[in-house]
Amino acid sequence: MAFWKQFILSLIVIIAGFAAWVFFAPGAGDRMRDAGIPDSLISMIAPKAPETADAGASAGAQGQRGQGQGQGQNRRSGGRNSAILVATQAVVQGVVNDRLNAIGTGDAIRSVAVTPQATGTIREILIKSGDRVKAGQVLAKLDSEEQVIARGQADVALKAAVEKSNLYHNIKSSVSRMDVFDSEIAEQGARLQLQAAELNLARRNITAPIDGIVGIVPVNIGDNVTTSTPIVTLDDRSEILVDFWVPERFSNTVAVDQPVEAMSVAKPGQVFSGVIEAVDNRIDAASRTLRLRARIDNSSDELRAGMSFGVSMKFPGDKYPAVDPQSVQWDSQGSFVWQVTDDKSHKVRVSIVQRNPDFILVKADLKDGDKIVTQGLQRVREGGAVRVSADVAANGEVATQ
Repeated sequence: MAFWKQFILSLIVIIAGFAAWVFFAPGAGDRMRDAGIPDSLISMIAPKAPETADAGASAGAQGQRGQGQGQGQNRRSGGRNSAILVATQAVVQGVVNDRLNAIGTGDAIRSVAVTPQATGTIREILIKSGDRVKAGQVLAKLDSEEQVIARGQADVALKAAVEKSNLYHNIKSSVSRMDVFDSEIAEQGARLQLQAAELNLARRNITAPIDGIVGIVPVNIGDNVTTSTPIVTLDDRSEILVDFWVPERFSNTVAVDQPVEAMSVAKPGQVFSGVIEAVDNRIDAASRTLRLRARIDNSSDELRAGMSFGVSMKFPGDKYPAVDPQSVQWDSQGSFVWQVTDDKSHKVRVSIVQRNPDFILVKADLKDGDKIVTQGLQRVREGGAVRVSADVAANGEVATQ
């Protein structure tokens, strides 16, 4: 068969199918009207309902036709045939800058690297790694033979000076006042020499300056050490200090004693409470961040210095209207949304503050509960009539970071 014959035959089949749908499908005229076909053309195509019914028709058939005609009249009446079907969602309140998350490094509240106060050879080590020590406790001893001898000599010199001073005081009539005065000066000098000898001897003992826990001891008995040689590190980890940095926009909202929460990588899921210990006095010019220090209680001794922490803080935040991401449209003047008021659509200009997966925070003349079009946006016009199919309601506050 020739191509033109096939084309004509296909066109006839299509026209016949469309005519059958128009004449026999209920509501065909309404569907064409919803599709935007003018009523004048529909009246020419679609058959009109009979004005009178057959006298022999049953009462049930008349009722069905009357109901169908009533529904058609309802769809045609009131000018709703031109209203655009849309879906809306209510505006809710969103909060931005209400939460701060940062990464910090922990340190013991007090940490000391103990070094000797004198040079010498280690004769004895009295502690091991992990021991808890008190302030003043002896950790190690240096050789002290020379200092013991020096203290003994100072002690003998003091006794001699005391005896001489006492003798001169008893025989003041036989000696001059100058001799008595010299004996008193000699006695005081001998006492000072003894104190110096005792101090030098005491410094042969390396003591703990604070209460703390002993780290790894890097020296051994027999090592020759100086005043710059680290003997051991002591950590007082009853509390942990965490240093972290925050963006400069939080510089006016953070303060000392503000509560914080910290979570350690070594203790996933476990939250430790603390407070801000210190706030730096300036913004770092390179990173535009502010340094903070938090103090976290560690009475259970679960945390260690050097751990990494995820620190979080909560703030009142700034509140803005939150709308569905699908509702935001763009034109030559910027972004906007369609607001439904009294079944009419109105364009409202918005300025985007923050994008999130579920909501967009905007600056706009909107309040909680306002209906914003989220579907059917392609045919919405300024002041146009709309029909709302369903309201996607969302109540409460939307918290964002």
